Formats: sequence, C-alpha cells, structure tokens
Amino acid sequence: MAGRAHRRYNPLIDEWVLVSAGRTQRPWLGGVDEPAAPTRVAYDPMCFLCPGNERSSGEANPPYAGVHAFTNDFPALEPQSGAVGFDDGLFRAVGAAGTCRVICYSAAHDLSLGELPPDRIAAVIDVWADESAELGQRDPWVQIFENRGAAMGASSPHPHGQVWASSIVPREGAREDAAQQTHFERSGSVLLADYVERERRGPRVVEENEEWSAVVPFWAVWPFETLLIARSAAGSLPELDRSSRAALADLLRRVLARYDGLFDTPFPYSMGWHQAPFDGRSRPWWRLHGHVYPPLLRSAAVRKHMVGYELLSESQRDLTAEDAACRLRLVAPTRR
Repeated sequence: MAGRAHRRYNPLIDEWVLVSAGRTQRPWLGGVDEPAAPTRVAYDPMCFLCPGNERSSGEANPPYAGVHAFTNDFPALEPQSGAVGFDDGLFRAVGAAGTCRVICYSAAHDLSLGELPPDRIAAVIDVWADESAELGQRDPWVQIFENRGAAMGASSPHPHGQVWASSIVPREGAREDAAQQTHFERSGSVLLADYVERERRGPRVVEENEEWSAVVPFWAVWPFETLLIARSAAGSLPELDRSSRAALADLLRRVLARYDGLFDTPFPYSMGWHQAPFDGRSRPWWRLHGHVYPPLLRSAAVRKHMVGYELLSESQRDLTAEDAACRLRLVAPTRR
C-alpha cells in the first residue's frame, strides 16, 4: 500500500489524510522561495527583542541574559474582552478573553532554540511550565507555540516563542480532548500511550530516549511533521519532573538539528504544545505532546502549500511518513 494512493486515519482529531506517495517526483515549475542568507549577529541594535532595546510600544527591554518573558504589546486576546455576544439562531458570536505573552529564548539574536545548549533549552522548558501554571489558574487553555522563520510569519528574527491563554478551549484542543476521552472510555487505555508503544523502534521513529519519543506520525499531513510524546503520564508541562525536562531538552536539540541539516538551511516550522485543559477537571486520558509542522517539501526553496484539494476536500501529502522519518534519521542529530 505504501507506494499507492491511500488514506490514513488520525485518531487524535478524528480525521483522514490522503497519501499520494511518489508525487515528489513530478516536474516542478512552480513557486521557488530561495531563503535569504541568515545574518549571524549576536546583538542587533534595531531588533525589538534584543536586550536593552526599545520595543515598538516604547517600552525598553531589560538587559536580560537568559530567558525573558513579557506580555505581548499587540495581543490577540486581552484579559477583559468587552465584546457582547449574540445569537439569533443563524449568526452567533461570543466574547473571547485571555492573555498573550512573548518568550525570548536567550539574549543571543543569532541562536535558535535548537542551537542552545541543553541546559539553556531546559531553562526555556521551565519557563513554558511556569507560564502554563500561572496562566492556567485563570484560563482553561494555554497554548505555547513558536513560528520559526519568515516563511511561517515570524514578525522578528530574534528567536522567540509565544503563549496565548484563552477563556475557551479552541477547536484543536477540543477535538483532541474528545478523541482521547472516547478512546479511554472504549478501551480503558490512553490513546497516545498506546500509540507511542506501537511506534517504538519502528520505521517512523526519528528520535527517542527513556522519557520521550519523536515520530513522524502515521497520519502526518506536513511533509516532515513530527509528534513529540511524553512517556510519563504527564498531561501538562508543569507536571514534568526535572529528569523529564532534561530529556526533553536533549530530544528537542537533536530533532531540531536534524531539521536544519536536512536541506542545510534554518528549517522553518510552527511548533507547539498541547496540554490538558486547565479547568480543574481530571483527565486521565490526556498525554502531553508537541507538534512540529515544517512546510519544506523538496528543498530549502520548495515548500508544501495547503491549497486546492487540501482546502476544498481533505489534507494530502506527497511522501509517506515512513520515507520522511527515514530521511530525517539519515541526518546527523548534531550541528557542524
């Protein structure tokens, strides 16, 4: 089946993806986005996020050295929505409130998350956990994410991520929660725990250690998508102990090095963490996991576009998850 068109099921969101293996061999005269050569400077006096510089809001950054978190100057959500909802049977609207934060990974303008040493990646993970614990006291959903690179819409080249805490559980979180609960009630086991045990030492594994597994999921949509799954029963980042955080730091460093080495370019991606909702409800079916969605397909200049069939019918990919994982494994998990 691997070499022929087929559909694969994603039990995490109850959705299918069309796999059309071999389409990467078709002639390509479409868009080619040659990446600009990265400017490697440790400090940029014009950067809004570098230590000591003035942000667009007029506020100055402190002279930070390690991880620095602050409230977003242009938030998508604010603690008090002020919006008045309505429902006339066809048109519906509700207010949405929350808090948006920015996390600068380090003072270094030229060091991505994966280029930091393991102890400094672990420090970032600590801040992810701290922000989740604090914001989760007020809002049920805490979304930690990073858009790396201009291709993914990053507004600043200074390595940073974001945290959006919201008063509602958004679509993807709600779908994953429902699917994991259904699996738990039907089988008595945890969906992602079952899944990671099936994947261990299999053809879709990219990296693994005693605490974590990184796989190209069976149902992957993006060409080199990976799913990072905790082996422990943790449902959220604050639940991770020191050992799990150190192991995650090492896994992230190795996975991100493989990405950058695949096409010998700073690999763009959207990466984020899905944690159990912080609403006080027990969710024994939930397992902490991270998604990495990189768009590159054939080279540093050719990316996957979610258009046409993908927008109008269903997701589709051009190479199998097994092939993608194999190609990532062939790349050294260290940097030159």
